[in-house]
Amino acid sequence: MGFTTVKFALFFLALLIVYYRLPGKGQRAVLLAGSWCFALADGWRSLLMLLTTTVTAWAAGYVMGENQSCLGGKKARAANRPWMAGWTILNLTVLVLWKLCQSETASRALAGGDMAFLTRGLPLGISFYTLQAMSYVLDVYQGKVEPEKNFLKLALFTGFFPQLVQGPISRYGQLGNQFGERRDYEKKQVSFGMQRMLWGSFKKLVIADRMAVAVTALKDPQYTGGAFFLLTLFYAVQIYADFTGGIDMALGAAQAFGVTLPENFIHPFFSKNIAEYWRRWHATLGGWMKEYVFYPVSVSAPVRRLSKAARKKWPGFGKRLPVYGATLVTWLATGLWHGVTPNFVVWGMLNCLVIVISQELTPLYRKFHSRFRWKEKGWYGGFEMVRMFLLMNLIRACDLFPNVGEYFRRLGSLFTGFSLSDFACLDQLGLTALDYGILLAGVAVMAAVSLVQVKQGSIREKLWRRPVLRLALGFGLFLTVLLMGWYGVGYEAGDFIYNQF
Repeated sequence: MGFTTVKFALFFLALLIVYYRLPGKGQRAVLLAGSWCFALADGWRSLLMLLTTTVTAWAAGYVMGENQSCLGGKKARAANRPWMAGWTILNLTVLVLWKLCQSETASRALAGGDMAFLTRGLPLGISFYTLQAMSYVLDVYQGKVEPEKNFLKLALFTGFFPQLVQGPISRYGQLGNQFGERRDYEKKQVSFGMQRMLWGSFKKLVIADRMAVAVTALKDPQYTGGAFFLLTLFYAVQIYADFTGGIDMALGAAQAFGVTLPENFIHPFFSKNIAEYWRRWHATLGGWMKEYVFYPVSVSAPVRRLSKAARKKWPGFGKRLPVYGATLVTWLATGLWHGVTPNFVVWGMLNCLVIVISQELTPLYRKFHSRFRWKEKGWYGGFEMVRMFLLMNLIRACDLFPNVGEYFRRLGSLFTGFSLSDFACLDQLGLTALDYGILLAGVAVMAAVSLVQVKQGSIREKLWRRPVLRLALGFGLFLTVLLMGWYGVGYEAGDFIYNQF
C-alpha cells in the first residue's frame, strides 16, 4: 500500500476521520491499529518482524529499567550491559541476514524451499525501525530516556505508519511523548499536512517516476562518456524527487495526525562541502550514525591506543586518527545499511575518502584563500555548490552498479571518451519532447520552492493568509499530478527507491 496509491488515500482518510472522533487513549489505539494494518498490507512477514522488534525492544527496556530501580549506579549499568549488547547484536544480525538473502546467490540457494520467502524483498521498513528501536534501547541503557512501560506507546514509536516506508529515523525523546497526548482537530495542521502530501506526490509521480525511465535506459552498457554524465544528472534528480517526495508525504501524513517528525532533507543542493551536504541529506540517518557509531568508536579504547602509538611517529596525524578511524567505520556502516553488495561499500568508502582528504587539505585551503580571497567574491558560493553537486553525483552513481568494475569503467569514460555527440542519446531513452519539457518545468518549480523557503521561510504559512490563492494553487497542483503523473500498469506508481534499503 504505497503512499501514491488509491488504497492508501482511502486508508489515510478513513483513519484520519476515526482518529479525530475518539478520546485520547482511543486515538492512540486506532493509530496503532492503523499502523499495524499498514504493515500487514505488505504481507504477514512485515507485521511479524515489526512486532518482534517492538516486543523485544520493550522487554529489554523494561528489564533495564527494573535493574536501574533495584540496583542503581554502576551495578545497574553492569547488569544492563548484556541486555543492551544482546538485543543490539540480535537485531543487527537479523537485519544483515535479511539483506544478505536479497542477493542472487541466496535467491538461487533458497528457491523453492521453505525459506524462499526470505528472498522476496525486505520486510517493510525494517532498516528504519530497527535503527529507531536500537536508539531507544541504547538511550535507555545510557540513561538518556526513561524506559517506556506502556507497550502501546513504544509500539507506536517503532511502527508509526508514515515512517515505515522510508523514515525519517526518530529518537524516542523526540517522538515518544507525542503519542500520549489528546489531539483535537486543527484545520490548519490537517491542511498543512495534506498540502505537503500533495507536494510530495508531485515530486514522486510527475518528476521521479518519469525520470526513472531515462535512468533505467542509461544504465545500458552502451552509454558511456557524455551519456554517463547525463546519467549522473538524471539520477540525482530522480533520487532527490523520489526520496524527498516520500519524506514530504510521511511528514505531511504525520502532521495531519498532529505528530511532528524530524526533517530529513534541509535543502542539500545548497551545500558547499561534503560535510555540510551530509548534514542536510538524509539528516536523521546521518545524525543516528554520528550519535551511535562515530562518537562511540572515536572514544573507544582500541582507537585511543592506536592514536597514542601513532602520535609518537606522526604527532599531527596521530591526534586526528580517532576522527579518521571513526569516520571510516561510520561510512562502512552507512554503506552496509544501504546494501550488503560491493557497490554500497565502495560508495561509503568514496564518501569517507573525500571527507578525509578535505580535512587533511584544510590548511592548504586556508593558505590558498588567504592569498586569493576568492571566498569574498559573490560568485564563489555558487561555484562551491555546483562543485559539490557534481562531485556527489559522480559518487552517488555507484548506487546503480552492483558490479563495481562497471561503475569505474563508466566513470573512466568521462575522461577517456567524453563527447558532446553522446548527448544525442536523449531521443533514445523512452521519453518524448513533452516529457523532457515536464521534467524541466518540474525541476524549475522544485528549485524555486527551495529557494523561496531558504530566503523567506514557510510557503504554507504565507499561503494560509491568502485562502483563495491557496485553494487555486492546491487545485492546480492536484490536476498536475492527476494529468501529468507517470503511472504504470493499473495506474499504480512505482515503489520508492528507498524501499529497497
